[in-house]
Amino acid sequence: MKLQTAIALSMTALALGLSQPAAAQKFDIKPVAEKKVKQLPSGVLYWRLENFPTLAQAEAAAGPTSLAAEAAGRVWLFTLGPKGGSTPGGSKVAEVGPVPPISASEYLLRINRAGGPGGAKTPVHTHPGSEAFYVLAGRLGQKTPHGVSYADAGRSMNGHAADTPMEVFSAGATDLDQLVMFVVDAARPFSSPAKFD
Repeated sequence: MKLQTAIALSMTALALGLSQPAAAQKFDIKPVAEKKVKQLPSGVLYWRLENFPTLAQAEAAAGPTSLAAEAAGRVWLFTLGPKGGSTPGGSKVAEVGPVPPISASEYLLRINRAGGPGGAKTPVHTHPGSEAFYVLAGRLGQKTPHGVSYADAGRSMNGHAADTPMEVFSAGATDLDQLVMFVVDAARPFSSPAKFD
């Protein structure tokens, strides 16, 4: 009977994820919105994050390089454009950039929501463009060949140039929750396995 109880307790702990080491914790990634565009605005570009009262208002205000979505209990408009812009009806949350430039025949703009418990991390990977981050909760860590960078809740982190190997991880004592903005070459695989040299 004691053996059965011990097995049952072990199974319960495993189901709850209590017996996993921190490094094995799952890093969740969920797509929020995406669109393909043939052309990007000219000049140096930034991601502008704004909140709107309703999704219908955000969608009505969206431009050619904007994505409207609901995430984390708020309505967002993500716009790729020049620094210092604003959208009527929106409340600016952050501006992230400058976005490293890329050249492609078609671009994919994508917003993901990602995170996990402390120690959760992505495999080392690359994207055919850049990604930028806005941290909703917890602490973001990013390792690249340039070193390790961190951003706390309410802060943003700019991305690196296309094809830069990276590992993204939850670096805090509380769960990481972040919005991730991408502008990548739509003709190439969105993510590819990589290694640090």
